[in-house]
Amino acid sequence: MKHWLQAARLRTLPLSVSGIILGSAIAGYQNKFDWIIFVGAILTTLGLQILSNFANDYGDGVKGTDNEDRIGPMRALQAGIISEKAMKKAIISTAIVTFLIALFLIYWSFKGLNLSYTLFYIVLGLAAIVAAIKYTVGKSAYGYSGLGDVFVFVFFGLVSVLGGYFLYAKNIYVPIILPAISVGLLSVAVLNLNNMRDRVSDQKAGKNTIVVKMGASKAVIYHNTIIVLAMLCLVLFTLINGSSLSHWIYVVTFAPLIKHLRFVNENKEPRDLDPELKKVALMTFFMVLLFSLGLLIW
Repeated sequence: MKHWLQAARLRTLPLSVSGIILGSAIAGYQNKFDWIIFVGAILTTLGLQILSNFANDYGDGVKGTDNEDRIGPMRALQAGIISEKAMKKAIISTAIVTFLIALFLIYWSFKGLNLSYTLFYIVLGLAAIVAAIKYTVGKSAYGYSGLGDVFVFVFFGLVSVLGGYFLYAKNIYVPIILPAISVGLLSVAVLNLNNMRDRVSDQKAGKNTIVVKMGASKAVIYHNTIIVLAMLCLVLFTLINGSSLSHWIYVVTFAPLIKHLRFVNENKEPRDLDPELKKVALMTFFMVLLFSLGLLIW
């Protein structure tokens, strides 16, 4: 059990549910909240994240990308504590369980009254499962061709926030695209840190992430840009939403994010970026919690 919990990478889970929490908070602010939808969406998202972590461990393990050159924590296949066969079974079983939860969520949300919405979300659920697996698994793994950032932005940001909100409201509140972009960009920032840390080993293994393609110095500029844009998008949404003073409490998380950017700009040793992944992921999660509390409590 200890080894499987390590492979599930529990530290990645708070970031994965941030978009669902944010979309749910906006739905609650508009009196459209449903606890069963919330729990179902959280469980589906956790399942997808764990599935992605298992698949990432498997894909990088069998390709040899996880080797002695890698700086981050040792992976399960790399360490030999979980076999390829066992991990493949875990990927399949996690995908099935996650899809079944998603089916219940879709049924409960639409109650079979709108076939087009139901079919769209079933296809979206299948696409999310495929995307979670294909990041590093297979010859056409998109994480090896620099598309990881795009998929993270789409699924952690747009799909999570907009898709989660739509399950409650059955419509789209256009300004919500701003916080969706914010969460998506901060999620990309976490991946970018991971890729900056592993740039040298990824390049040797043929994993052509955006960081490998653009180089270390441009990756720092890219990192600054996406985090600043993320903060600006959330501020713009708050201005548009006709906010009260209490709706601004999330800005307290900007200070540690700015401190993080200063660290990244001055960093010379990729190994030192590893603790920053957890910091940005947790700051994103806390930002979303404060944003949600500001909407719902005051």
